[in-house]
Amino acid sequence: MLIAGFPAGAFQTNCYVVAPAAGEECVVVDPGQDATDGVDELLREHRLKPVAVLLTHGHLDHVWSVAPVCGARDIPAWIHPDDRHLLSDPAAGWSGTSESLFGGLTLSEPDDVRELSDGAVLRLAGLELVVDHTPGHTRGSVSFRLPDDAIMFSGDLLFAGSIGRTDLPGGDHATIMRSLATKCLPLPDDTVVLPGHGPQTTIGRERVANPYLKEAAPHAGPTQGIS
Repeated sequence: MLIAGFPAGAFQTNCYVVAPAAGEECVVVDPGQDATDGVDELLREHRLKPVAVLLTHGHLDHVWSVAPVCGARDIPAWIHPDDRHLLSDPAAGWSGTSESLFGGLTLSEPDDVRELSDGAVLRLAGLELVVDHTPGHTRGSVSFRLPDDAIMFSGDLLFAGSIGRTDLPGGDHATIMRSLATKCLPLPDDTVVLPGHGPQTTIGRERVANPYLKEAAPHAGPTQGIS
């Protein structure tokens, strides 16, 4: 398995490329602000051919470069339908100062957009990725898991020591707590978490040290054992 990534743009959003090995097909996860050059560099370095872009949610810092990355290679973008509108209306995901923040920036959907659903299994580039709908940061937030729950791309659901903010349009604290309880807590401790921002971590580390994951534990119910 080859996973390489870099923090893109002013938001320092983690963009990843994922492939079975160097020299093969790959998927690109969350190409954010000014990510195109970094993606191109990783593709050249590892001799990869992208076949799809996967989006954990529709916030601008995660989708900024999706249209150019997809358009340059004629590949589809995958996003949950509840966040699809953000591809062409990024201001809808932000609070009242969005116009001044983005300086009149306009985005458009890629030519080929496909919609994700909870529990779907994407078979792309020789990989199998399980889709978990994890609303709370946005209504259409998702995470992606590789087989045997070895790796989780958590987007802005779970960070090292924290979670995604819930004060923007579509965010809701009670909802993100349920997502943490139902989608994160049942995973093995050795599941590696590759978040949308900041360093990687593990479920076990967050189970012990992350105050939000501790708070989510009661929501998991009596059948969700904690290892």
